[in-house]
Amino acid sequence: MGYSNAGLFALCYASLMMTPIIEGKVLKGDGYGRKLGFPTANLDRKQFLKDKMDLPLGIYAGVAFLHHINKIRKTAIVIGPLDKKKAPKIEAHILGFKGRLYGKKLTLYPYKFLRPFEVFKTERLLIAQIKKDLKRVEKEVAAPVSL
Repeated sequence: MGYSNAGLFALCYASLMMTPIIEGKVLKGDGYGRKLGFPTANLDRKQFLKDKMDLPLGIYAGVAFLHHINKIRKTAIVIGPLDKKKAPKIEAHILGFKGRLYGKKLTLYPYKFLRPFEVFKTERLLIAQIKKDLKRVEKEVAAPVSL
């Protein structure tokens, strides 16, 4: 597989925490998260579907391993909603990350379920909830280790 020290650390941590591992390339999304002020990386779901992962739809606190820069970052992970093929959308807001990830490999480790996925009546309510979710991610996730 060819993991770096940071990648091996994330993989070992996930194993110890019995955390699912979601891996894929970042695809271009519709830009809605960026429009709201919370850009997300949308993951290709091929591996997720191949592994037949059965995670509840919702918001998770976890970490992301960014292979191209060999870094681990705190991450809010969204699994859902389901598309027309009944496959969940997978996206991640990587705290403190600035830049583009299109075409890059990303590994997500969702280890704390925060809440079920829901649809909000207004963007204002959605933004308020995202802010609460990000505060929880900041609190729930241990500081990433730089290796």
